[in-house]
Amino acid sequence: MELINFRPLENSGASVTGYLHTPIWEMEVRREQFPGVVVCPGGGYQMVSEREAEPIALRFFAAGYNVFILTYSVKENAKNFQPLRELSETFCAIRNHKEWRVDPSRIAVCGFSAGGHLAGSLGTLWNNEEFLKTYDNQGGQNRPDAMILSYPVITADEFAHVESIETVSGCKAGTPGYEWFSLDRHVNPDICPAFLWHTVEDDCVPIENSLQFLLALQREKIPYEAHLFPTGWHGMSACTEETGSLDSYNARWLDFSIEWLNKVFRYRL
Repeated sequence: MELINFRPLENSGASVTGYLHTPIWEMEVRREQFPGVVVCPGGGYQMVSEREAEPIALRFFAAGYNVFILTYSVKENAKNFQPLRELSETFCAIRNHKEWRVDPSRIAVCGFSAGGHLAGSLGTLWNNEEFLKTYDNQGGQNRPDAMILSYPVITADEFAHVESIETVSGCKAGTPGYEWFSLDRHVNPDICPAFLWHTVEDDCVPIENSLQFLLALQREKIPYEAHLFPTGWHGMSACTEETGSLDSYNARWLDFSIEWLNKVFRYRL
């Protein structure tokens, strides 16, 4: 394994930690490129959760992916599309650094809660005209090839996680600027396949966030897979003892998501 660190934008405090596979030269058959996953932990756009960072990254790494954890801007620094620019630049950097050995046509984004909103924002807004007024996406170099959304913040209606949407929008609930960040409104034919999971009992980010996004995906005929678990609280991460959320039943989401991503990317170790 090779560890790298870089800043996606020079004028922000965001940082990226990368976990890269090193090709093993002992065998005649060897893999010189790997698919990638960019992880966006949650935290209500107030902080970046450690529980949804390395424990997730290492699972995807073990499945043969080069993985990158984005520590993005939060609180007052989260408005004006700042986290989305940071995530976009992370994708552009990965595609432009061939020495990181990532297949540029197979890079997914994986987000949790507010990080799920960020991941879903890149999936839906990567070429949005309003976003592109503030950012050059290098001809679509920022587009994810798949997105994995874990109990994501999506809506700006009665089911919204108000603090997250107010923070990232910089606007008060009920205003047009606030409502613009309801991602289900931006689903369009240009977005990538999606994997979602949520718990029915989530009383922090209601399951309607995922349901409304799924309805929008269905309307636009975007391929997706979804798992709605009957029990469990918000922020379960990997559903392990390490993450303080041991639940072997719900923990299957990680295996499901990896198998789904393998299928979407036509990838096998």
